[in-house]
Amino acid sequence: MNLLNGEKLTLGTCYYPEHWPENMWEEDLHRMLENGIEVIRIAEFAWNKVEPTEGTFTFDFFDRFLDVAEKMGMKVIFCTPTATPPAWLTEKYPEVLNARIDGVIYRHGGRRHYNYNSPVYQEKAALITERFAEHFAHRPCIIGWQIDNEINCETDVFYSQSDDKAFRAFVKEKYGTLHALNDAWGTVFWNQTYSDWSEIHIPRPTVNNVNIHLLLDYTRFVSHSARGFVKLQSDILRRYLKPGDFITTNGIFSNVDNHAMNAESLDFMMYDSYPNFANMTGGTPDPRSLRDRNWSRHLAEVRSISPIFGIMEQQSGANGQTHSGMAPTPKPGQITLWTMQSVAHGADYVSYFRWRTCTFGTEIYWHGILDYSSRDNRRLREVKEIHKKFQSLKPVAGAHYEAKVAVIKDFDNIWNAQEDVWHRTIEAVSSQGIYAAAQHAHTPVDFVYLTDELPAPDLSRYSVIFYPHPMLADKARAELLQRYVENGGTLVLGCRSGIKDLNGRCVMDLLPGVFRDLTGADVPEYTPVGPEDNNVVIDWEGEKLKVTVFIDEIDAIGEQAEVLGRYENCYYAGTPGLLVNRVGKGSVYSFGTTFPEETAAVFLRKLGVAEPYRNVVKAPECCEIAVREKDGHRFYFVLNYSAEPAEIVLGEAKTDLYTGETVQGRVQVEPYGTRVYG
Repeated sequence: MNLLNGEKLTLGTCYYPEHWPENMWEEDLHRMLENGIEVIRIAEFAWNKVEPTEGTFTFDFFDRFLDVAEKMGMKVIFCTPTATPPAWLTEKYPEVLNARIDGVIYRHGGRRHYNYNSPVYQEKAALITERFAEHFAHRPCIIGWQIDNEINCETDVFYSQSDDKAFRAFVKEKYGTLHALNDAWGTVFWNQTYSDWSEIHIPRPTVNNVNIHLLLDYTRFVSHSARGFVKLQSDILRRYLKPGDFITTNGIFSNVDNHAMNAESLDFMMYDSYPNFANMTGGTPDPRSLRDRNWSRHLAEVRSISPIFGIMEQQSGANGQTHSGMAPTPKPGQITLWTMQSVAHGADYVSYFRWRTCTFGTEIYWHGILDYSSRDNRRLREVKEIHKKFQSLKPVAGAHYEAKVAVIKDFDNIWNAQEDVWHRTIEAVSSQGIYAAAQHAHTPVDFVYLTDELPAPDLSRYSVIFYPHPMLADKARAELLQRYVENGGTLVLGCRSGIKDLNGRCVMDLLPGVFRDLTGADVPEYTPVGPEDNNVVIDWEGEKLKVTVFIDEIDAIGEQAEVLGRYENCYYAGTPGLLVNRVGKGSVYSFGTTFPEETAAVFLRKLGVAEPYRNVVKAPECCEIAVREKDGHRFYFVLNYSAEPAEIVLGEAKTDLYTGETVQGRVQVEPYGTRVYG
């Protein structure tokens, strides 16, 4: 069974046979199949079930379970169990454990307490992966493999002695000489210069901040380590796969280049989607807040890795662990809403976490489809209805999300912003603002990543591209963007562009550095917004754009550069804050500040890309409009995130894929309701 074969949408769930008596297995699988669930994920935390003591392997438990699965006709995604090393391993080999920055070891008792770089853990992880694969991979019910569980979840930093040694080797390989490393890290500052490789360590507690250039390379090292750990297992699994079986992993977490990891080790990416996390805050919500709708932004991140992807864990019940967190039970319709949110953004497989809520352990409040009693409930009935909808949505399978607007991202700038407070503050405003503006203006958006390890992306399919604050940049990226603009594209750059090289060192070039020729701009002066600068705006043809966080004063120096807007209500009033430069067939907009939602909305409107489907479907702000396209045919998803009914207007006659009816004009969408038109 090729899960993402472009032929159908499929439902699944996460199941833990080790949590339940064997006499429940057959009935559980029967009920799943009866309600439209065709695939289960198993074994990601079950190392001891196969290797209860070091070097002793027993396969009886999962053999018995897989016999039941094959008898019932249930398909299985089997997992490598390396997210939770067993107690016998961590007790005998404590060097496999991760540590805090101060050296205190994380002990056995939770999960993801290991480090990627321990030679012992790599050996043991490789062995258990090999044993799993050679014994189970031939089973007919197994259709694919998940590696580990949620790479870099729980923690995304590693400070064990193994990491210290591996980091030293990583930077030695990267720089070759201490002279090159000292230069890249600017170690002459505060007398940090290294004279021997043995002096170099992972970040450690310091009186002041750790060298920011070292931190940037350390984060790259963490990503390199995580990817290497995934590839270690992927390479083993590849030797045993049946034709058509796949390798994946789940979740996208920080400090790992998931794009490169996917390209080198996986067939596609899976995501774990819990939109109700956004509804955990008390009080009256801002009606314009994205809340659970913000998960569309996360799904766009997954789509940037795998255009067609799967959801390994889709929220189906109330969430919370015994020590933290409390998210409410999905209201009637919300499981369907969040499922269709995933499908709208490119998911052809959706698996609910979990089948039944566990009665013991840390996640006793992390509810699944069923509660402890196993009685039929509203959530199970809703899953069955979703299965019926999936049958009618068969033509959508394999269709790609359609967007003409993109936001460029890259890991150098993401990781720099984690440590650079100036960068982090401006990026937070613009990242949220651009996406919120696009959502409220019903303007589909893609994320496109630039990475030196993968081929340059095709930018030509986008009419407008935002690259909000690329502080770290090089000539290669500037040239890629220049080609895009010359061929007719529109590029929008915000403040602080081009001020650093890829090592995070500030350039001594005239700003905006490598973007100077492309933008036709000069930035002679800049400043963070002061506490008294509350009313600074940029006037753009009568639109007053509020200035927030940071200010670049911009001069037009290019022959084709034109000033569009100037600052008001400040000591630099009259200074340009927005200009456009004509380059070939396209244009580059240089904007001297950030992009809060109101500002981003103006850009979308003035650049002619807002509401691209308004002639087909109009909807209030509370609804999301997403479009998937296949063989020239578009499928329009309308998702109502409101607790109130929403009225939409279809400007053309369309087929309601749920009912098969032809519809045009005004349509009432129920609270948390969804529609799909083709």
